[in-house]
Parts: sequence; structure tokens; C-alpha cells
Amino acid sequence: MEVHVKLAVARRLVVSGRVQGVGFREAAVAAARAAGVAGWVRNRADGTVEALAQGSSESVARFVAWCRRGPPFSQVRGVAVVDVEIDASLEGFERLPTA
Repeated sequence: MEVHVKLAVARRLVVSGRVQGVGFREAAVAAARAAGVAGWVRNRADGTVEALAQGSSESVARFVAWCRRGPPFSQVRGVAVVDVEIDASLEGFERLPTA
């Protein structure tokens, strides 16, 4: 019997460019849910958008790829990605207040 195990990963992203005031967070919630990742997204006081995404390596990779493009009115200049510890308490994907 062959068993397929999807490895869970968690990544913190900081997206820079024109990413606030362009619907980035709302679109990110939809993209994350479509990709099947759990986590959150929020604006940061420095003008960037921060997100935490966790799920299968494939689903997180899809979400990171979406963040590199962003929604139509954004202008993503960079996405810093860092591996973080899995948070077993995360369910769904939500928008958080600005940090």
C-alpha cells in the first residue's frame, strides 16, 4: 500500500510595493482560501503587507506565487519569505488589524 503524505509548511511573508489601499488584503484572503491555506494577512505601519500562510507545501507555494503578482491595482516590488513554526491552532484564513 502506497501512502502519500503532504508535508505541512508555514511561511511568513512581507510584501512591499504599492500594496495598501488597493484591495490587497481582501484579495489575499480569497486567494488563500482558494489555495487551501490557513493563516492571516494584515497591513503594517511601514506600508507593507504581512501574511502568515500554512498548509501543504503545494498550497503555500500557490499562495506565495499569488502574492508575488497581487491583485490588479497593486504593484508588488518584493516578497520576503521566511519559514516559521507550524501553528496548529490556525483554522481558515482571516484579515487582521494593522500592526
